[in-house]
Amino acid sequence: MRKVEGNIVDVYNREIYPGEILISEEGKIEKIVRNKQTYDCYICPPFIDAHVHIESSMLLPKEFPRLIVTKGTVGIVNDPHEIANVLGEEGIEFMRKNAEEADVKMFFSIPSCVPATPFDAAGGIINAEGVEKLVKTKTFVALSEMMDVPGVLKGDKEVKRKLEIAKENHLKIDGHAPGVRGEDLKNYIAAGITTDHECTTLEEAVEKIERGMKIMIREGSAAKNFEALHPLIRLYPQQIMFCTDDAHPDEIKEKGHIDRIVRMAIAKGYDLFDILKAASINTIKHYHLSIGSLKEKDTADFVIVKDLKNFQIIATYINGIEKYNFKNSELKGTENRKQDYFILNRFCHEYLSKKEIQYTLNKGDMPVIQVSDGSLWTEKRVIKNQNDKINFEADTQNDILKIVYINRYRNGKPQIAFIKGVGLKEGAFGSSISHDSHNILAIGCKDEDLMECINEIIRLKGGLVVKNERGLFSLPLPVAGIMSDQTADKVIRNYKELNRELSKSGVTLSSPFMTLAFMSLIVIPELKIGEQGLFDYNQFSFIREKENWNL
Repeated sequence: MRKVEGNIVDVYNREIYPGEILISEEGKIEKIVRNKQTYDCYICPPFIDAHVHIESSMLLPKEFPRLIVTKGTVGIVNDPHEIANVLGEEGIEFMRKNAEEADVKMFFSIPSCVPATPFDAAGGIINAEGVEKLVKTKTFVALSEMMDVPGVLKGDKEVKRKLEIAKENHLKIDGHAPGVRGEDLKNYIAAGITTDHECTTLEEAVEKIERGMKIMIREGSAAKNFEALHPLIRLYPQQIMFCTDDAHPDEIKEKGHIDRIVRMAIAKGYDLFDILKAASINTIKHYHLSIGSLKEKDTADFVIVKDLKNFQIIATYINGIEKYNFKNSELKGTENRKQDYFILNRFCHEYLSKKEIQYTLNKGDMPVIQVSDGSLWTEKRVIKNQNDKINFEADTQNDILKIVYINRYRNGKPQIAFIKGVGLKEGAFGSSISHDSHNILAIGCKDEDLMECINEIIRLKGGLVVKNERGLFSLPLPVAGIMSDQTADKVIRNYKELNRELSKSGVTLSSPFMTLAFMSLIVIPELKIGEQGLFDYNQFSFIREKENWNL
């Protein structure tokens, strides 16, 4: 029998008391005993990320936990739909297999929309038959975010069957319904969908909760909704969870994971026990996760913190084993075994010529994607173009830049549009991480730089690339073109170098690569770029003709 001592934070009984936790050889909490000792630390329920895509960290499933366990995260609900869009079921199987070596408790949901919509061109497909096959493995806790809102509302046969399979097998169904309100929301929920992590306003979140949904307050690298949604902690403490959705490793290491959201909530003055419900217990209960919540007979999963304000993590325990201790705080990782990760990829596009991305801008209305820092939503902007412009590249004075979309799974014509709000003054940057099909996206000021940037991504068969007057900088992503086979520390160092170069080149976004990655996610309002050009979310269709640009 082992013993851990400290001030016990009992969320169920809403009290804090000094005591000791007796842990059995099987890693269970045998008994929690009160005492009269004085302690300078607090033992809390473990932190859980209710919805995350590991692939967005660019780390392998066995490497990502080494980063988050230092932040008190014991469990995650992972949706592997990023790699599924590249490799289908093979990608999901790789994630599950690699996760067997994970330092935290990792649960998987079944991707529901691969590709995200019928308009997307991905490398993999997960149809209803595929969902049924995956369900039979009995290794998933949910059907992940149902992004095809029109398919749900119109009763699309394939979508309907996926939902039925989930319900027949008692799986929770996660939602993805940005801006959906009123009768559409009622019908969306009636399909069996229980959660949403896409709320950007308090009013939207409240309506969804009152109609029966649970809401995830998201604080990721590009999408940050805490400031808009934090009153939910007081208003509906039983109906909320915390998640990151998509987070880059440098931000996790420097600012935190779920512990970061906890600190933000504490700073707002919310009740400690309500905060910890959202950070832990609500998620455990909703998905029926095999994670302890600091009760007798539970598995011994908990975190020890220095105080209840800053929530500095002293130690993280999983199944009674100390997985992290601040005295050994150096972020450690092991070199990944020399597996042939390069086989786990699909990258077929040939090198690009400058001529292929040249663009003549005709006199008249010019549609522009307007981005906002900290948001996945974009705005539709229409700018008056007074004259024809041959081989138009960019207008850096007015922050109008060229954005290029290229399908990486086959050779085809690049799609070209214009974007505002990035701030780039010279050079170009691009990525093979673009939600959710993970084709190539690049933004630039000059076609020559754009071409070099895109061709380097093609040469690497996946990666992040910056091209500027100082040279060509890259972060290779050999695993499916979206993940590195390196340690977290190496990825962080490389990634920060790219961001420094972008900052020198004028970029004002806090997370430029993450923002770029969502410019092709057409299931998020309002204007995006995709397989057939600009996509109008409100009309849920491509804008095919220049005559129809007047939005």
